[in-house]
Amino acid sequence: MPLERFSLENYRCFRDRQEVELGKITVMLGRNNAGKSAVVRALPLLATGMRTDSSYPLDLDPIQGFAPSFTDLIHGSSPHGRISVGLSFRATGGQVLGVDAEIQNIADQGVQLISRLEISCDSESEEFTWVPGPDAYSVDKRTYRVGGVAKQFSFRGFLPDSSDWSDSIGGVEGVSKRIRDEFDEIRYLGPFRKNPDRFFRSPARVSGSVGSRGEKALGILAADEMRGRGRITREVNRLLEDLLPGWRIAVTDVGAGMYVPRLHSTRDPDLFVHIDDVGTGVVQFLPMLIQRAADKVEPPVDPVIEIVEEPELHLHPSAHASIADLYIDALKESNVRFLVETHSENFLLRLRRRVAERRLRSEDLRIYFVEQGDGFSSLRKIEVDSLGNIDYWPTGIFTEDFEEVRALADAQANRIDNES
Repeated sequence: MPLERFSLENYRCFRDRQEVELGKITVMLGRNNAGKSAVVRALPLLATGMRTDSSYPLDLDPIQGFAPSFTDLIHGSSPHGRISVGLSFRATGGQVLGVDAEIQNIADQGVQLISRLEISCDSESEEFTWVPGPDAYSVDKRTYRVGGVAKQFSFRGFLPDSSDWSDSIGGVEGVSKRIRDEFDEIRYLGPFRKNPDRFFRSPARVSGSVGSRGEKALGILAADEMRGRGRITREVNRLLEDLLPGWRIAVTDVGAGMYVPRLHSTRDPDLFVHIDDVGTGVVQFLPMLIQRAADKVEPPVDPVIEIVEEPELHLHPSAHASIADLYIDALKESNVRFLVETHSENFLLRLRRRVAERRLRSEDLRIYFVEQGDGFSSLRKIEVDSLGNIDYWPTGIFTEDFEEVRALADAQANRIDNES
């Protein structure tokens, strides 16, 4: 049941309600410190409120580094503030299921709780409103008013325990359970990938994700060599032909359960480089290639949203467009959508070109620009037509090369005039 859109209010640098409609590829643009990362990192945060047994709305422990405390998520860091979030899904039966929640921080109690919740199925909904009282801060059950009646409920993350209510809305049984069970798998790859080790062990349990820093990527290759007959490695090398021509990767078993990853020259059989000695750019994009190869060999069954911050980091500009093609090609073969935060003009231009070439549908591409003003940020959606044209472009964005060339020409003309 894919997530179609999400909304945020009073969150980080966003004071007013902001909504993101997800495409198959969604691109987040903006200047430094505008709030791009805050938007794309919201989904891993919200996922902790879905698949959890915790009585807290959000579980920050598994994603440390996103926010030291809940207060840091609140616009203005108000100790008694709240954030509002919304999620909308398209169910297999065609129904639109939704969750709108207000998460209240109670600083003097050291707790957060759901102060208002609306669960909907198409036009029908059920609303829960927190009733302060003797059990107001209980981690077990608290009183909420539902349909004019006060009743105690226990919560797991955003949602009430289905054993405490009928969980039937609009004639559909188990709405909240379906939302919880069928919520997209959220992957996150941050902007700084882990430097690989020279030797490593094959993991006992194979991960379907390369991890938030790419730290599991080489383990996936080692497990593939041991159990998968090198299928993922072969696919990685197929992808490397375009991004790093003349090289292929190999993971060698050196005994005692240890493996050594190396890049081997395809032109000189005696030339190889240990993976920890290669350029920074290779280290940065290798986890992305391994993830794509793993998904091609074993496509995920359930919907996946893969979030990548700055996929172009440390890569030559000529490779930025190839990363865009990497994601476009993945749409044909896997159940994965992408949410990408980027500073790359070439990445965006390649997406627009592929729309014009009909290799990517305009309705599958969503572009947002994070604007700043008056102490808070807002999202502006940029529409893309079937020819790859856009209906809006912010002043001064991706015009640096033109401005530099014009300044260079002016300086050259002035110098010639002065010297003549």
